Amino acid sequence: MKKIQDILQERILVLDGAMGTMLQRYKFTEPDFRGQRFKDWKHPLQGNNDLLSLTQHEAIAEVHRKYFAAGADIVETNTFSGTTIAMADYHMEELVYELNYESAKIAKKVAEEFTSSEPHKPRFVAGSIGPTNKTASMSPDVNDPGFRAISFDELRLAYKEQVEALLDGGSDILLVETIFDTLNAKAALFAIEEVKEERKIEVPIMVSGTITDASGRTLSGQTAEAFLISISHIPILSVGFNCALGASQLVPHLEVVSSRSEHFISAHPNAGLPNAFGEYDESPEQMAAQIKEYVEKGLVNIVGGCCGTTPEHISAIAELVKDYEPRRLMVVG
Repeated sequence: MKKIQDILQERILVLDGAMGTMLQRYKFTEPDFRGQRFKDWKHPLQGNNDLLSLTQHEAIAEVHRKYFAAGADIVETNTFSGTTIAMADYHMEELVYELNYESAKIAKKVAEEFTSSEPHKPRFVAGSIGPTNKTASMSPDVNDPGFRAISFDELRLAYKEQVEALLDGGSDILLVETIFDTLNAKAALFAIEEVKEERKIEVPIMVSGTITDASGRTLSGQTAEAFLISISHIPILSVGFNCALGASQLVPHLEVVSSRSEHFISAHPNAGLPNAFGEYDESPEQMAAQIKEYVEKGLVNIVGGCCGTTPEHISAIAELVKDYEPRRLMVVG
């Protein structure tokens, strides 16, 4: 199979859209989340989307299929909350390895189906590594600014277990995404480097931060440029942004990283901003019209969708980008 680094020199690659948005269409109830295996679990499980890789694996495979059929080159595993830290909410820390392994396996099987039927367009699986629900840089207690709910080392160990399972399940890429606290991301990247060294392997790493508001900073206070500098010591495939903002609001931040980075650039924005009900109204056509600015300015190498996006959005994006050259890699002296 052609290496992703080579394909990225030739064309813009398309990442999938939102997993959560698609799963909402199934209207799964508490018994659906539990399945037979967890029917007597003592704690509520509805909302634990990662668990659906074990209890509704055909639905997860179907979502991946829809995104590949829409034109995606890369799908993300259903593992956004796949750490012991996030799974503690459901008292499912013991299942973390299995959740990640099975999620990667489901995605890989679907990717192989598409690659074998279209060998000229190989499909890839990105192991999704979310930010966890705790932050290493900030205190959750306004009365105790020095307090931290989690340590760097706890994060590193949690991420390491996730990384090992994602690789064992067949992930081609590791995607550290929706980074609101760069210290959390550094723990994930440290864990990945540890696993690479122990296994004597190379694995492409995508890093995607999130700008949380109009100030143009991450939640832990970094500008786009500061974020880029603080992760650039790691050998990564791509850097970029996802979530929080719609496509047009990401443009200035992509311009910053694109002009200062020797890595490939990725973007997977939301389908606009959520309405009063927390839903996303932006149509595939509206979103593609905004992403046109990315490709006309030569800002991106990988583009997809985050919250509120569907296979229809990805199809519109894939149709758009096929006519444009990818951003050229700059050589930083």
